Amino acid sequence: MIGNYAYPMNSDWSHEEIALVVNLYSLIEDAYERRARKEDLCLAYQAFKRIVPSKSEEKQLDKAFEEASGYSIYRTMKATKEADIWVKMEESQRQKRRK
Repeated sequence: MIGNYAYPMNSDWSHEEIALVVNLYSLIEDAYERRARKEDLCLAYQAFKRIVPSKSEEKQLDKAFEEASGYSIYRTMKATKEADIWVKMEESQRQKRRK
């Protein structure tokens, strides 16, 4: 992780739902900082979409996550479509973090 920041959450989520969303956030971080398995990202994103079926809420969470971390869920999941096994995001694909 690049620093301390809070993950965007919905106060209506259960503990299990929070754990599933945090898992996706963590894998997105891994894709930028090291690499992440395509299969793991796809499974985590499917679980995320069961919790956040609304496209508008997904965009809001992605925007908040990207503003906090510099990492994009959208760009990472787009990259999985072209990946074989591993997803590794490049520095140029990262938004500069706001302070």
